[in-house]
Amino acid sequence: MAEASIYEIHDPRFRQMIVTSAGLDELYSGCRWAEGPVWFNDANQLLWSDIPNQRMLRWTPENGVSVYRQPSNFTNGHTRDRQGRLISCEHGTRRVTRTEVDGSITVLADRFEGARLNSPNDVVVKSDGSIWFTDPTYGIMSDYEGFRAEPEQATRNVYRLDPTTGALAAVVTDFTQPNGLAFSPDETILYVADSAASHDESLPRHIRAFDVIDGIRLTNGRVFCLIDKGIPDGIRTDVNGNLWSSAADGVHCFDPTGKLIGKIRVPQTVANLTFGGPQRNRLFIAATRSVYSVYVAVSGAQVP
Repeated sequence: MAEASIYEIHDPRFRQMIVTSAGLDELYSGCRWAEGPVWFNDANQLLWSDIPNQRMLRWTPENGVSVYRQPSNFTNGHTRDRQGRLISCEHGTRRVTRTEVDGSITVLADRFEGARLNSPNDVVVKSDGSIWFTDPTYGIMSDYEGFRAEPEQATRNVYRLDPTTGALAAVVTDFTQPNGLAFSPDETILYVADSAASHDESLPRHIRAFDVIDGIRLTNGRVFCLIDKGIPDGIRTDVNGNLWSSAADGVHCFDPTGKLIGKIRVPQTVANLTFGGPQRNRLFIAATRSVYSVYVAVSGAQVP
């Protein structure tokens, strides 16, 4: 039986969303900063980034952990497009890329209005094929997660890449440090984390919500929730519209109104998470040096 202490119940609804007999499993330890987990159901594998070690790792239930790509250009966040291809944010090259079926790399975005991007961080793909990503400065602040450099962009933006024309548009420009992002299940809301408190505690540690207009514009930006321990980094939604966020003490779960309903405690600071497994009911958690998993009683909204 799992120890009840890994769960923190703030609302009775959270009890229906967890499996108390399912423990927190450590799948791997040995990263410097684990990030960007993405699940491939068709390959029964999890990929994630170990940013400072310049590598991407792969886990399968049958074979455990192996190196997927090294060097990785200090790759951070990942997702898949609707064709199942890997979309990645690279700090080192300051670009967003797609890994083709044959393993070749296609550059999707590396500049905006003629200037280099800061350091693309996290990425999601909408059902229309558009690619949305955040561009804080974490990868150019030091040589630990990228290469130190002065930003060429005046602001730290959220971008939308048009799937047909390849045009890049800045859809939000007033973030301090935009980080993880996730659509609501019906794609009418985009949630974006601001993790600026990572380097200055007086700066934001909240998740904002935006209404998606015509599939291309964002409006009505508002604070959705605050993280009371650490900062929000990676975020995901489940099929019922609840939002699951990384935090210093584990994974926090918020209902669609922004109310904290529960936490799953994790021994290390959590950077990112994703739903996976055949039923998308296994939460994979990238937490500092390790990757953990825990089964839950809900399924993730992200596809494929």
